Amino acid sequence: MQQSEWTYVPNCRIPSEHSLPADISRYAAIVSYDGGDFCGFQKQKHSPSVQSVIESALSYVANEPIIVGCAGRTDTGVHASHQVVHFDTKAIRTGRNWVMGANSQLPDSVSLMWADRVTQDFHARFSATARTYRYVIAAQKTRPAILSNGITWVKNTLNVQAMDRACEHLLGEQDFSAFRGSGCQSLSPSRNVESAQVYESGQLVVFEVTANAFVLHMVRNIVGSLIEIGLQRQEPAWIGELLKGRDRRKSAPTASPCGLYLVDVRYPELHDLPTSPRGPVFLNNNLAGGV
Repeated sequence: MQQSEWTYVPNCRIPSEHSLPADISRYAAIVSYDGGDFCGFQKQKHSPSVQSVIESALSYVANEPIIVGCAGRTDTGVHASHQVVHFDTKAIRTGRNWVMGANSQLPDSVSLMWADRVTQDFHARFSATARTYRYVIAAQKTRPAILSNGITWVKNTLNVQAMDRACEHLLGEQDFSAFRGSGCQSLSPSRNVESAQVYESGQLVVFEVTANAFVLHMVRNIVGSLIEIGLQRQEPAWIGELLKGRDRRKSAPTASPCGLYLVDVRYPELHDLPTSPRGPVFLNNNLAGGV
């Protein structure tokens, strides 16, 4: 059988029967960012994006144009304490060169935490086996002034135990149409949720979920419904009913992006990417139920 033609495209998924050009190397990097100043990760013509500032900084270090691929395209206003990107380049640099050089060019709201060369079969998105998000809520009577862009404010006390019980209905592989945002381009609404829990961390309430992948606005839509349960307007079993009904119109409004963080991306051990404590950093010293 004649081998199909293949043209090298930077950051593409390399077919097993092909390889990168001899003068090209693939690198990976771990990035953290405050998403408040950006239209999301993905490049847009009309607004600043996380991708655009990262590519500009890496291009400065490489002295050539760099295009990055990411593990997850976070939305407008969403943060990350552990986003993974990869990029291809002719430039030969050490991990320290990439980190120090890029951070000298990045705004204060974006930081490279690690970088190194990886094998050509590594792909930040397609090699990932799971992603973990945390959503942070301040349930109190008055509006928080500190970290107002990094947490979501709910004006009343939440029943955390009821919210946590509701998470049991999210587990396993199932259809998440009830929590799928309009405009989602995924071919399937099915996702496999590995773990989900709600717990208290000091004065904050945290929803943490790990899944193989997520449909558009899935975490924020789930949080919106969990808040309804926490406010005792619905019972925990309501989440199961919504999932069975597969009707987005019957679930709660989408929660704010302010409290949402991408905190971990898992890969097979063969890729040997470093791990980091799950963020955001202000949670790490007082976790009550997190990993």
